Amino acid sequence: MALHVIDPFRIGTEQLPGGRLLGWAEWGPEDGVPVLLSPGAATSRYLGFGADVLDGLGVRLISVDRPGLGASSPLPGRTFGDFADDLRAFAGLRGLGRPLMVGNSQGAPFALACAAAGTVGALAVVSGADEVAEPRFADTLPDDLRGLVELAVFDPDAAEKIFGGFTARAMWDLVMSGSPACDLAVYRQPEFATAYRRALDEAFAQGATAGYARDTVLAMGRWDIELTAIAVPVDLWYGEKDTGHSPDHGEGLAARIPGAVRHLVPEAGGSLLWTHAEQVLTTLLGHAPVS
Repeated sequence: MALHVIDPFRIGTEQLPGGRLLGWAEWGPEDGVPVLLSPGAATSRYLGFGADVLDGLGVRLISVDRPGLGASSPLPGRTFGDFADDLRAFAGLRGLGRPLMVGNSQGAPFALACAAAGTVGALAVVSGADEVAEPRFADTLPDDLRGLVELAVFDPDAAEKIFGGFTARAMWDLVMSGSPACDLAVYRQPEFATAYRRALDEAFAQGATAGYARDTVLAMGRWDIELTAIAVPVDLWYGEKDTGHSPDHGEGLAARIPGAVRHLVPEAGGSLLWTHAEQVLTTLLGHAPVS
């Protein structure tokens, strides 16, 4: 399927309490329903989704760079809770109230932290990275991944040094070599590939240690997120052919979140955010408060 991937309509930064900057990019109508995006691994605010449906749905999509990625100031030693605090401050500065949110791939646990903190009003997790350090996954992970997970749990500083050696090119090669054909058909489309490569370059502009490495240690380690405390609607979306984000396609993750609904999409892969944008957003909008 052909995708419509376009540059952001509006970009900028907000200064948080304490002086750090948080970079953002927007698509869709300025008066639309605010939907925050926590992007996937090592991608900046530049890569959005659903460009061809945002106007029709009345969605104002706002992608936010996590600390140390893109235009956002680094925050050494940050936690999931720090990100939820950042997003609460950001929403206040932009007058967003309690916005809806989408968390994609490695951005998923950061979005779940926002849901647990009550920062957002509802959440869609799309091809979300699972808590692979959970003991129930120990026997299902490939040996190389299991080794990295154990390092992230027991020696996070050493793990962060390893991930600090990653580059934008290395991330591109990793994704291209490990994705099924249904995803490569998306990622290799010229419009998408150009936007994705730019988002990777921007995300690594401050170096991997400032952003990607800390993100990955947090995502691969044990999560300090009270999933059972989440009191907002959560939908989890996984493609049937996606083997890279959750060993059980989010089944166990959904069971840990009160009231969560899991959607398993046939014949789809990890590129679900782009191939099924309208379905994801329409379901999320169904959780928006009636004005």
